[in-house]
Amino acid sequence: MPSPDTLPHPGAAERLIRLREVLARTGRSRSAWYADMAAGRAPAAVRIGERSVAWREREIDAWIAARPAARSAA
Repeated sequence: MPSPDTLPHPGAAERLIRLREVLARTGRSRSAWYADMAAGRAPAAVRIGERSVAWREREIDAWIAARPAARSAA
């Protein structure tokens, strides 16, 4: 169960971030990111339009925090 600190505040809109920001935060290339998504190693995209996708910011933050390199660099 997630801790209360990781849950969004009641009434707060969940922030969605686009691919450019995901790649900047994760340090991954576009092809590596999509390969990780296809393999189930990265959070899935959310469709926000007919030809647009984004990712939930909290899922990206959790993915980064779970990476071994991120833990050792902190």
